[in-house]
Amino acid sequence: MTNAIGPNFLTLQVRDVERSRRFYTEVVGFKETDSKVPTAAVLDTAPIKLALRQATIDLDAVPELGWGVVLWIKAEDPDGLAKIVAEQGVTITKPPCDGFCGREFQFKDPDGYELTVYEG
Repeated sequence: MTNAIGPNFLTLQVRDVERSRRFYTEVVGFKETDSKVPTAAVLDTAPIKLALRQATIDLDAVPELGWGVVLWIKAEDPDGLAKIVAEQGVTITKPPCDGFCGREFQFKDPDGYELTVYEG
């Protein structure tokens, strides 16, 4: 029998922590919380925290980061966030639409990670 419970923390390795921190706080709207790691920014997201950490691997060694993995972010107003993201020149890969979980859209962060925003 295993004692594994499930995901409790998520980290994205990024090229530039400060650029990613600004993107996720100023564009997406997450709040930052304290980090004990000087090369990381921790975001106060729920139900689990999201960290942005200076890459310890060569992110340019692959054509697309996170290929096959999509982060789902719950939002109260996906359409409103899509507008904010678009106004910042962010690449929207799937425009707002009705999906299985209500309104949703997809975009890429500064490192090319794919994110889906949905109302749930």
